[in-house]
Amino acid sequence: MWGDPISHSRSPRLHAAAYERLGLDWEYGRRQVDAAAFPSTLAALDTSWRGLSLTMPLKEVAHAAADDLDAHARLTGAVNTLLLGEELRGFNTDVGGIVDAFAHAGVGELDEVRILGAGATAASALVAAVELGARSVEVRARRLEAADRLQRIGGELGVTVTAVPFDAPAADVAATIATLPSGTVLDPSVSGPLSASGGVLFEAAYAPWPSALAAGWGQAPVISGFEMLLYQAVRQIRIFLHGSQDVQLPGEDVIVAVMRSASMED
Repeated sequence: MWGDPISHSRSPRLHAAAYERLGLDWEYGRRQVDAAAFPSTLAALDTSWRGLSLTMPLKEVAHAAADDLDAHARLTGAVNTLLLGEELRGFNTDVGGIVDAFAHAGVGELDEVRILGAGATAASALVAAVELGARSVEVRARRLEAADRLQRIGGELGVTVTAVPFDAPAADVAATIATLPSGTVLDPSVSGPLSASGGVLFEAAYAPWPSALAAGWGQAPVISGFEMLLYQAVRQIRIFLHGSQDVQLPGEDVIVAVMRSASMED
């Protein structure tokens, strides 16, 4: 796992548990790499490397470095997984991680979805929402111009994306996907109407947990961002093993359970 900062990442524990269960003699660790150092650090890797997991601020530079992109990476402009070889193949597993998190929570097709925030994660949230059936998406952003990229993606997907400020009147939606930075606390005059009208909450942040938004969400179900972390990691392991995030792992249900259990260990 490369990124900056990186010391907080739970990904090594998840991957190590899966590799052991699969009988793979693979290693997975952390390396602090910033965007400026990424090209030279990548070029220095030898053939013992199978692939890379990437977090901020490397998702855009990895997108630019890839020779080939999967559909989710192309749409979002973000790569969080690189498969090394003769070609450098870039993938975005965050989209599928969000879709799988909703499915695991028993949430089926969505119609109208609200996204809080318009940063990098919001692009993956938008594509996931469309794959979950959303026909219209409302984006709430502090700077409305930040939602321009999301509206372009929506246009490519044939979905209406409307950008409004956080304090705009809130109509009922089936689900809310919060992509705000960890530790964000919204004013109660904003969070209250969002909770009352927001349906199921998917909170991308998972540390600390519960987030302020999740703690005050009321009676509707809340999905932690850890579920996205878990399921996007499963998809990364599929890529490292099979070269595709769509080919399931052998005994995948057991692998997921082992990874979930490992994440809870001290």
